[in-house]
Amino acid sequence: MKDTRAKLMLKSGLVAGIALSIISYGGLFIAVNIPFFTPFFVEYLSGVFVSDQSRDLFFYSHAMIISFALSFFWDRFKAVFHGHFIIRGIEFGLVYSLTGLLPILWMTYSQIDVSAIMVLSWLLFGVFQSSIAGIIFAKMNP
Repeated sequence: MKDTRAKLMLKSGLVAGIALSIISYGGLFIAVNIPFFTPFFVEYLSGVFVSDQSRDLFFYSHAMIISFALSFFWDRFKAVFHGHFIIRGIEFGLVYSLTGLLPILWMTYSQIDVSAIMVLSWLLFGVFQSSIAGIIFAKMNP
């Protein structure tokens, strides 16, 4: 039985969501335990980032939400990307980051008291995250 477009989007979105969850939370666990990164994480102690835990589910579900959104975006525009699936995935990540992530991070930096280094790290992580998702989509849903 051939997978329908919707099934391909859901399957690749789920696989990407699981991969991004592992990468995100595994990377965070490793980073907070490496002394080199400790000064960077001190900035997260700011009142801007304090939560009452009522919205933690939103934080922890981020990888799945972004994966399904990117899966839809991939399915709509995958014909634009050419070449090996890794190149297609990285190009997809760069296009998304340039058009979707950079503008919102620009606004975040201009409106919230966060450092340029922190916003740059979010941009780099977003490029990495969307490129990993893009590679998965290019392999599973060419």
